[in-house]
Amino acid sequence: MMDLLIPEKVHDESRQGEPLMLEQTPEKYNGRKLYIESYGCAMNFSDSEIVASILLDKGFETTKDFTNADVIFINTCSIRENAEVRVRNRLKEFKVAKSNNPGMIVGVLGCMAERLKAKFLEEEKLVDVVVGPDAYRDLPNLIDQVDSGQKAVNVLLSREETYADISPVRLNSNGINAFVSIMRGCDNMCSFCVVPFTRGRERSRDPQSIIKECTDLFGQGYREVTLLGQNVDSYKWKPEVEGESISIAEIKGTNFAQLLAMVAAISPELRVRFSTSHPKDITDEVLHTIAEHDNICKYIHLPVQSGNSRILELMNRTYDREWYINRIDAIRRIIPGCAISTDVITGFCSETDEEHQETVSMMDYVQYDFAYMFMYSERPGTLAAKRYADDIPDAVKSARLTEIVAKQQQHSHLRMQAQLGKVQKVLIEGFSKKSKNDYAGRSDQNAMVVFPVKEGYKPGMYAYVLAERCTSATLMGRII
Repeated sequence: MMDLLIPEKVHDESRQGEPLMLEQTPEKYNGRKLYIESYGCAMNFSDSEIVASILLDKGFETTKDFTNADVIFINTCSIRENAEVRVRNRLKEFKVAKSNNPGMIVGVLGCMAERLKAKFLEEEKLVDVVVGPDAYRDLPNLIDQVDSGQKAVNVLLSREETYADISPVRLNSNGINAFVSIMRGCDNMCSFCVVPFTRGRERSRDPQSIIKECTDLFGQGYREVTLLGQNVDSYKWKPEVEGESISIAEIKGTNFAQLLAMVAAISPELRVRFSTSHPKDITDEVLHTIAEHDNICKYIHLPVQSGNSRILELMNRTYDREWYINRIDAIRRIIPGCAISTDVITGFCSETDEEHQETVSMMDYVQYDFAYMFMYSERPGTLAAKRYADDIPDAVKSARLTEIVAKQQQHSHLRMQAQLGKVQKVLIEGFSKKSKNDYAGRSDQNAMVVFPVKEGYKPGMYAYVLAERCTSATLMGRII
């Protein structure tokens, strides 16, 4: 499990495997058709936009029907075993399509490609090309290799690659919300996580390129950006300058709090979100920056993983229960009303019933607005797989998961009920899934809000909505 899980719902189960489409059909050059599916975290969806941009420059166009594609890419996730199983099953479907179109190229991108490397080519016989997250610039060359009758693989990790100069093609876009990657890789070595091995070392992107991308998006009509990183709080950029005069401010570089303020300053009409924070790194400076800017959303995803200090140490999370509570208390003090979400893993190696109950008590203490909850899934090659026995029976893991899911449903409903009678500033994203008579959008605290369509309002505009009813996941009300 990695921390980059964007709640409600950049990391959206309804989007898993959905083909990614260009906003507009590009000018045709050679007319080859590209089909991309993305699974897992928001970073994968963001990476697919980079891939589309690279191939668009070579004359590709996208298609919604993979059976009509000349090139199929599946952008993969290694976060849990279930994610990999889904990818393998999908690849078998692509293999059938390829049997009807022998010239079709099938490729695997992303974390699963990095983890399994040439195994796909040599053993699985499912794909023609395997490309890791830092090798997307090489895709045209790799496709050329396959065209010449060879299999192709590039899973080299980089200490420098940030794709900062590539303008992502916005895929499946509503023209309102966009992802902006601010960094890549991860230096945290959480014992359960494959990310440091599949995405490489942490490196931050030049802040000026981030500001330019966000400014361009705002100019195109986008009204919300989500800044992405495995651990955004560790964002740190310093210029490489040799033999030139440089200011003290430049020497110190730019940290995440400063970057947040820079993005927020683009326009008060541009809403800013981010994910994911790490409890060991989130600072009071970041919290004060959020509090000081109305357009930085009052919502923080702060993965706890476990409420027990011994388990946190085994997970190599580098904080304990007391530290996490300290950060929660700081959020509540500095940003009153801030929504908080989390990730929880049940049944980690050697976890006792008493230690599990400490996770339950942590949930009671925080009362998270949302949570992503999972049973521990051992990932080959991780520190946990090498050091610890996966010794909790699946039945016990499942029972613990059921308990915390029920607990979270209770808390989510309570947090929603606390918003009733309050006015929510909502960015209208489009029609409700259930009715064209209702609009839907998210509040500052990231809650989904549904309300009747009103003349004079349209997607991309802000509306002030009085929350009158709720479920555990949605507020319902009317524009005032």
